[in-house]
Amino acid sequence: MKKLCIALGLGLALTCGSAFAFHCPIDMKAIDEALAQKPKLSEAQLTEIKQYREQGAELHKAGKHAESVEVLGKAKAILGLK
Repeated sequence: MKKLCIALGLGLALTCGSAFAFHCPIDMKAIDEALAQKPKLSEAQLTEIKQYREQGAELHKAGKHAESVEVLGKAKAILGLK
Protein backbone atom coordinates (compact mmCIF):
# COMPACT_ATOMS: atom_id res chain seq x y z
CA MET A 1 0.00 0.00 0.00
CA LYS A 2 2.83 2.37 0.87
CA LYS A 3 4.50 1.74 -2.50
CA LEU A 4 1.22 2.42 -4.27
CA CYS A 5 0.85 5.77 -2.50
CA ILE A 6 4.40 6.73 -3.39
CA ALA A 7 3.88 5.71 -7.03
CA LEU A 8 0.64 7.70 -7.23
CA GLY A 9 2.31 10.72 -5.64
CA LEU A 10 5.18 10.62 -8.11
CA GLY A 11 2.78 10.23 -11.02
CA LEU A 12 0.78 13.22 -9.85
CA ALA A 13 3.93 15.30 -9.42
CA LEU A 14 5.09 14.46 -12.93
CA THR A 15 1.68 15.23 -14.39
CA CYS A 16 1.56 18.62 -12.66
CA GLY A 17 5.09 19.39 -13.82
CA SER A 18 4.12 18.58 -17.38
CA ALA A 19 1.08 20.82 -17.15
CA PHE A 20 3.23 23.71 -16.01
CA ALA A 21 5.76 22.96 -18.75
CA PHE A 22 3.08 23.36 -21.40
CA HIS A 23 1.64 26.44 -19.71
CA CYS A 24 4.88 28.49 -19.88
CA PRO A 25 4.96 28.82 -23.69
CA ILE A 26 1.27 29.78 -23.72
CA ASP A 27 1.93 32.53 -21.18
CA MET A 28 5.00 33.77 -23.06
CA LYS A 29 3.02 33.91 -26.30
CA ALA A 30 0.20 35.86 -24.62
CA ILE A 31 2.71 38.36 -23.23
CA ASP A 32 4.43 38.75 -26.60
CA GLU A 33 1.10 39.29 -28.36
CA ALA A 34 0.01 41.87 -25.79
CA LEU A 35 3.31 43.75 -26.13
CA ALA A 36 2.95 43.73 -29.92
CA GLN A 37 -0.29 45.70 -29.48
CA LYS A 38 1.75 48.59 -28.00
CA PRO A 39 -0.14 48.84 -24.69
CA LYS A 40 -0.34 52.24 -23.04
CA LEU A 41 1.99 51.58 -20.13
CA SER A 42 4.84 53.51 -18.60
CA GLU A 43 8.42 52.75 -19.60
CA ALA A 44 8.98 51.36 -16.11
CA GLN A 45 6.07 48.95 -16.53
CA LEU A 46 7.25 47.85 -19.96
CA THR A 47 10.74 47.26 -18.62
CA GLU A 48 9.35 45.23 -15.72
CA ILE A 49 7.21 43.13 -18.06
CA LYS A 50 10.16 42.43 -20.34
CA GLN A 51 12.30 41.42 -17.35
CA TYR A 52 9.60 39.04 -16.10
CA ARG A 53 9.20 37.63 -19.62
CA GLU A 54 12.94 36.97 -19.93
CA GLN A 55 13.18 35.51 -16.44
CA GLY A 56 10.18 33.27 -17.11
CA ALA A 57 11.77 31.96 -20.30
CA GLU A 58 15.02 31.20 -18.47
CA LEU A 59 13.18 29.37 -15.70
CA HIS A 60 11.22 27.38 -18.29
CA LYS A 61 14.43 26.33 -20.04
CA ALA A 62 15.89 25.31 -16.67
CA GLY A 63 12.89 23.06 -16.03
CA LYS A 64 11.56 25.25 -13.21
CA HIS A 65 8.07 25.44 -14.65
CA ALA A 66 6.10 26.36 -11.53
CA GLU A 67 8.46 29.28 -10.91
CA SER A 68 8.25 30.27 -14.57
CA VAL A 69 4.45 30.35 -14.47
CA GLU A 70 4.57 32.47 -11.31
CA VAL A 71 6.97 35.02 -12.82
CA LEU A 72 5.12 35.15 -16.13
CA GLY A 73 1.91 35.67 -14.15
CA LYS A 74 3.37 38.91 -12.78
CA ALA A 75 3.94 40.19 -16.32
CA LYS A 76 0.45 39.13 -17.34
CA ALA A 77 -1.02 40.95 -14.34
CA ILE A 78 0.66 44.22 -15.32
CA LEU A 79 -0.70 43.76 -18.84
CA GLY A 80 -4.17 43.00 -17.49
CA LEU A 81 -4.19 39.47 -18.90
CA LYS A 82 -5.85 36.56 -17.16
